[in-house]
Amino acid sequence: MHTHDTQPLNDEPPIDKLMSSFITSDGYHRNHGSLPTAAQVDENRHRVLVDGFVETTLSLSAADLRTKFRQHEVVCALQCAGNRRHDMRTAVKDVEGIDWLDGAVMNCRWKGPLLKDVLEGAVVALDSHQIPNAHVAFASEVVGCENDSWYGASIPLGRALDRSKEVVLALERNGELLGIHHGYPVRVIVPGVAGARAVKWLEKITVQLQESNNYYMQKDYKALPPDAQDDQSAEPFWGTTPAVQDMPVNSVIAHPRTGDTVRLDGGEVACRGYALPSGDGGPVVKVEVSTNLGKTWKAAELENHGDDSKWTWVFWKASVELKSGEAGTIYSRATDALGNTQPESPPWNLRGVCYNGYGEAKDLTVE
Repeated sequence: MHTHDTQPLNDEPPIDKLMSSFITSDGYHRNHGSLPTAAQVDENRHRVLVDGFVETTLSLSAADLRTKFRQHEVVCALQCAGNRRHDMRTAVKDVEGIDWLDGAVMNCRWKGPLLKDVLEGAVVALDSHQIPNAHVAFASEVVGCENDSWYGASIPLGRALDRSKEVVLALERNGELLGIHHGYPVRVIVPGVAGARAVKWLEKITVQLQESNNYYMQKDYKALPPDAQDDQSAEPFWGTTPAVQDMPVNSVIAHPRTGDTVRLDGGEVACRGYALPSGDGGPVVKVEVSTNLGKTWKAAELENHGDDSKWTWVFWKASVELKSGEAGTIYSRATDALGNTQPESPPWNLRGVCYNGYGEAKDLTVE
């Protein structure tokens, strides 16, 4: 693992290990505080409170979530909003935050009840005209965080009540109980949405008329406008910039990597990588590669793994022409089913979130 911090633990697997299987066995770890002990998240004592604008307040154990509601499995990618922050830092200009490379993503099978079913059990007590502006807030007070005493996030209530969005209160990952690293005993999984909203060690679900007021909803994970150049100039924009929800369409070149020496085979070099759809705009339907800085593009082959869905990543591969003796550059760009296509370079933002400029392998020595 490539470790960015140990206290709190923040790391990501090297790209070759990450892409060794379509379903990720062990992915990145993103934490804002220490990990809880087993005693702090004992499944037999852990409860999830459902409150706020509901007719019936619920207190649910993990066993309740497993036995009282129909179980739903969704295969989806979970991605840190800061994935590829290093690329924004080096390709555009410096940003604040952990220097994530391109391994802060995992593609897993998540299983548990749909949040919609749990909310229907509590009965949402809002009029239809209130729902479009309402939120479902998630909270965990199991451990404190660096910038707050608890961790929280929220998503629009309309998304939570839409069965097709497949928002799950996950009890399992890849057919096994969640590990503590991944949120045991209960974690929110919101396909297509930034991992910052996938609250681990979930304790509370609240139907409310506004976003979560947690620090990590209000003062982080926002793509601030370029005028926010530092902490001081950013201050006026925190309250007016939307919190990141949907992640953008993206692609990464896993092989070759920037600075590699590559050998030609019939005048061509094999390249491969992964691509991700935007929000619920998936699946990825096209990946293209270019060796002339985007003047022309060649379609890559998308691999089928049997678990592909609108929420998953895709693996792609292509053979491209490069000339021996020249410094080579390869770009990649992805397009999803809604027609969202990677830009060459998105606007810079202070926190370096949601970077989705062309995938790039540059400074290649071609032999």
